[in-house]
Amino acid sequence: MSKDPVIIAGATGTGKSELAMLLAERIGGEVVSVDSMQVYRGMDIGTAKPDAAMRARVPHHLLDVAEVSEGFDAARFVGLATAAAREIRERDRVAIFCGGTGLYFNAWLNGLGTAPAPDPVLRAELEAMPLPALLDELARKDGATFDEIDVENRRRVVRAVEVIRLTGRPFSQQRAVWTERAPALVGRSIGLERDREELVRRLETRVDRMFAAGLIDETRRLMELGLGKNRTASQAIGYRQVMEHLNGERGFRPTVELVKVKTRQYAKRQGTWFRGQMDLEWVRLEPGVEMETVADRWAEKLG
Repeated sequence: MSKDPVIIAGATGTGKSELAMLLAERIGGEVVSVDSMQVYRGMDIGTAKPDAAMRARVPHHLLDVAEVSEGFDAARFVGLATAAAREIRERDRVAIFCGGTGLYFNAWLNGLGTAPAPDPVLRAELEAMPLPALLDELARKDGATFDEIDVENRRRVVRAVEVIRLTGRPFSQQRAVWTERAPALVGRSIGLERDREELVRRLETRVDRMFAAGLIDETRRLMELGLGKNRTASQAIGYRQVMEHLNGERGFRPTVELVKVKTRQYAKRQGTWFRGQMDLEWVRLEPGVEMETVADRWAEKLG
């Protein structure tokens, strides 16, 4: 069996982690998390991070590698992921890259792109602008990015407008694109998807379970550790809304419903991105399909 990496990608809630676990057990694999929020220690419930039992069954990498008070970006991910993949291969095992952060997948496979470094003066000017004004400028100058960006994620909006002003070109034209595929990954890249209604049901059930498991208390603890000052981690869906709740901006039930809405919207954006940017072999999981069956089929194919 080839020891080249395997990719499992797709929207949140499709079952990527379960498939990665089952496939790893069948082919002698180890999971490399491709999730921009699971890297942070303590962000467990809200990120659906694999628990201790799952990690005992199959080794996981790139979980809990940063404090919520420190930054973490695609460049750091690429360094850690490359090292993890090399070590896994040296143990004669298979690295299974599993997650939903498209930027990290893209950076690992195709480099970090050519967008310019931040400009401190311009950045300060943009950060002082009202968000509606930033969004208006983004819509006028780069409709493609405006259509797919999280319009409430001020940090990302600022960065997109900053790049446009610095280069005079749309931000969407300057990100790394999938012009070539690494030969080792042909036939080894899986995209998971589900019927929209079923996915919504799964996502809403998961949000309810997160709150029942203590998401509010977890967020409160993370705020004491500096979550609110981390411009990346504080934007995570679930944590952002709970922080607003804890700050008195809305009640409990409206917060739960808002998290569900944001999670559905995020899943839709992920699905669109992966369809347009990654060369995956898509597996549509129908209701009632056993994940073990999918894992068996892929283990046979990879073998």
